Amino acid sequence: MSISETARRRDRIVNLLSSYGELSTSALSDMLEVTVQTLRTDLRALDEARLVRRRHGGVTLATASENIDYQPRLTVSRDEKARIGAAMAKLIPNGSTVALGTGTTVEAVARALVGHVGLTVATNNIHVVMALRMAEDIKIMLAGGDVRLRDMDFIGAESREFFEGLQFDHAVFSVGGISETGDLLDFNLDEIRARQAISGCAQERTLVIDHAKCGRKAPHRWGQLHAMERVICGGKLPENLHRAAQETTCDILEV
Repeated sequence: MSISETARRRDRIVNLLSSYGELSTSALSDMLEVTVQTLRTDLRALDEARLVRRRHGGVTLATASENIDYQPRLTVSRDEKARIGAAMAKLIPNGSTVALGTGTTVEAVARALVGHVGLTVATNNIHVVMALRMAEDIKIMLAGGDVRLRDMDFIGAESREFFEGLQFDHAVFSVGGISETGDLLDFNLDEIRARQAISGCAQERTLVIDHAKCGRKAPHRWGQLHAMERVICGGKLPENLHRAAQETTCDILEV
C-alpha cells in the first residue's frame, strides 16, 4: 500500500475520532474496512506522534497542552494541505505582499507560491523560507525573535513587532484548533501574539485549516473563525460554523 493511501487512512482515523470522541479498535477496523493488524500499525504511529491515545481497547484523540512535533504534523491531512495551498495560491496575484505564519498548512501555501513572480513575503516560519528557496523572483523578509527549534520558527516580542510594522495585501495563517462554536484555539501565548500581529498587518486575512483542526482542543482562545475575510478548509466545516459565517462577510472555501 502506498504512503499516500496510508496517510489518507490515518487522516480518516483522526477525523472519525474528532466526530465520535472514542471508538473501539473493532469499530474503527469495520469503519475503515481494514484488518485489525493494519489498524494497530496505524494507531501505533498516531500514538507515537501524540495524535491519539489508546486505552482499554478504545481510542481517543490525545488532549495535549502543547502541539505535536512538526514532522509528525506533516503527515496529518497531507493531501488536504496541498489542496489548500493550491487554492490559496490562486487567490494571490503576482506582485502581491503576503504575510505567512507558522505551521504545516501555511508551509503548503508557500510551496504553492513558488511559481509566482514579484511577491514580497514576510514570515516567521523557516519552513516557508525553505519552501520558497527555488523561487526566482520573490523577496523574503524574515522576522526575528525567539527560535523554537522543534518547529523552526520565530515567536516572541521581536516577531510580533516585525508584523505590527507591516501593511501588506494578504495575511495567511493557521491555528491549533477550532471549537464547536468557531473559537480560534492555540497552545502557546507567544504564538498567539504573533498570529494576531500577522492577521492585523494585511487588508485581507485568510485562515487555512485542515479538517483535523475542527473540534480539536487547545488551551487558549483568541479569536473567531467568522471574523476572518476568508477561511479555506480541507473538507467540510460543521454546519453551525457555516451558518455563523453566512451572517458575516466571511467567505468559506472548502477544497
